[in-house]
Amino acid sequence: MSGEQDGPEGRLRRFATIWSRAIFPVTATSLTRPEFEQQLVPLARRLNDALQERVFDAAKSQAVGAALIGTHCTDPEALSRTLDCVDAYLVLYCGGEGPQEALRARSARIQHAMAAGFAQALRERTLAEQEAISRAALSARSAVAEALHASEARFRAVFHGAAIGIGIADLEGRILEVNDALIRMFGGLEHQLRGRNVGEWTHPDDSPHVWKLYEELVRGEREHYRVEKAFYRPDGTVLWTNLTVSLLRDADGAPQYQLALMEDTTERRLLNLRLRYEATHDALTGLPNRTLFFERLEKALAAGADARFGLCYLDLDGFKTVNDSLGHAAGDRLLVEVADRLQSCATAPGEMVARLGGDEFVALTTGPDTETEVDELAGRIMNALAAPIRVDGRELTVRGSIGIVEGPAGERGAAEVLRSADITMYRAKSAGGNRYELADPEADARAITRHGLTTALPAALERGEFFIEYQPLVHLADGSVRGAEALVRWLHPQHGVIGPDRFIPLAEHTGLIVPLGRWVLAESVRQARLWEARTLDGAAAAGPLRVNVNLSPMQLTHPGLVSDTVDILEREGLEPGALCLEVTESALIGADDDLLKPLRRLAEMGVDIALDDFGTGYSNLANLRRLPVSVLKLDRSFTQGMQHFPADPVDLKIVEGIVALAHSLDLAVTVEGVETGAQADQLRELGCDTAQGWYYARPGPPDRLHELALADATG
Repeated sequence: MSGEQDGPEGRLRRFATIWSRAIFPVTATSLTRPEFEQQLVPLARRLNDALQERVFDAAKSQAVGAALIGTHCTDPEALSRTLDCVDAYLVLYCGGEGPQEALRARSARIQHAMAAGFAQALRERTLAEQEAISRAALSARSAVAEALHASEARFRAVFHGAAIGIGIADLEGRILEVNDALIRMFGGLEHQLRGRNVGEWTHPDDSPHVWKLYEELVRGEREHYRVEKAFYRPDGTVLWTNLTVSLLRDADGAPQYQLALMEDTTERRLLNLRLRYEATHDALTGLPNRTLFFERLEKALAAGADARFGLCYLDLDGFKTVNDSLGHAAGDRLLVEVADRLQSCATAPGEMVARLGGDEFVALTTGPDTETEVDELAGRIMNALAAPIRVDGRELTVRGSIGIVEGPAGERGAAEVLRSADITMYRAKSAGGNRYELADPEADARAITRHGLTTALPAALERGEFFIEYQPLVHLADGSVRGAEALVRWLHPQHGVIGPDRFIPLAEHTGLIVPLGRWVLAESVRQARLWEARTLDGAAAAGPLRVNVNLSPMQLTHPGLVSDTVDILEREGLEPGALCLEVTESALIGADDDLLKPLRRLAEMGVDIALDDFGTGYSNLANLRRLPVSVLKLDRSFTQGMQHFPADPVDLKIVEGIVALAHSLDLAVTVEGVETGAQADQLRELGCDTAQGWYYARPGPPDRLHELALADATG
């Protein structure tokens, strides 16, 4: 039995019990409390379903609020107690082990929907009463003489027993009759109501057309009107009502009286204000949240042609470290202190601070001189964060990166402005943090393009938008083509052909470099096998053409590098010696044995390993002996001084020394960036083995390489 009580159904029934105890004292029902509790159990089950369902359906929670009216919970206090009960106990008893923050947010939405459903149902019930009262009033005034007494009795019964306030006044506005409900609304003193003129009850929040409607009614130009109106009570407090005023005519149809029906909406209005506040403010810091901030920003951007705005987008540097080392509770206390400091920075008219979520905050300023004001606001924020924050006995240094967007209103939407500020903030963070940067449209465009390329990469690989060009590798001793380097390109639908320098870093950042690199390797090996087959068919060729394929640092650490390479070579039937894998020098600086192990295995199989861009890093030349490489590829910076005759003697000495060292270690030397015949001649004299560059050929389709190889073989 205890297991059942502790299960989901038992917890749900405990919630229903707490709920019934809270609202039973203010419920007009003839049921006992246990009987009333049984009516609430199915409603509690519907609230549990609304809390747990994947997609929130406000109508279901509204229906629960409306159902309360059906259980005779018509007192606004019943709604207030219900919402307090849902806020305090629904997640506790029905939330289970789910994410508490998300469940609390769902609970707030459930409360809002319940309040709306309750208000709608109560309004419909009130309107039904109003119609009955209006019919009774009209019937009482127009009844025939022999039924006058009975009609008057019925009218009095409805008049005095109604749950809504009723008042009757003459056409001059003097109040003649009020019922008990109306007296209670105004504080319980009948003499302070009867005899007063309705014209005395103006309020600063009255809509401009309220009294215009009243004048039209007493002139007989309209039969009724309905408005939301506030009244001052005798004690100075404000009573908010839904007011319906109808015109009563005599037997001849002439205007005679005015009948006012009032529904007290004060508690409901306060509840809606509370729910609105909770929906637009951050629960942790009390600052405006993303919803309210976007409302203010959109209003500022729609303020007119002469208006300007300034926005500071702040992200704390290293906040994750605080959460990881001190815990989320300490992180929350840090955020509260940061929020207080930011709030003290935005005190001028037209300034506000909001929390977007996590450790991201925004500050908005508006006015004619935001160019200066937004810089000053950012400076105040940086100064406010300069002093350490004490959390759990520790002094924490807080740093922040700020992106600033400033400009005229009306040119951009709120989402575009926030995106620009976000991009600029990350630019400040990339520059070292603890600083602010101004938005730059060109930098924004580059970042947006970069983001677009990043998100398009996976689909581009699936759609086959990548292709490979090949740049010949020429043997310097005899000028023959010995192979080619595979260079991947992206044929983008909008941007055309994109070089690897633009998308390879994005692929490495997203991890797509592994499947993309595997595809490049497979395509290159397949092409090398085709070259080999065509070479065998054309007996005049000088030998097999080797293909060079670049490996990124991320591919080096991927556990499938060796197995993928073996599978591709075996599938295509290509000998390992026809493949050379190029690894940049920077990727192998300080490499340990674990990183070098896959390369050693490939080298032992017969695959050549080339050390690419040699000379751009800081590797010790003595370390070349421990690397499993068979080729050094000199960076083009070494050959730039050889483009003209005579060559730079310093460059000649450096290259000569590297070539001698490489050959002493049984390493072949390939030179990149050969653009002139003078360079080629000089490199040949220095003993370099192979070269590539525009002097020989630009990267191109694979067939052109085969044509060059055949031309060399028959020349």
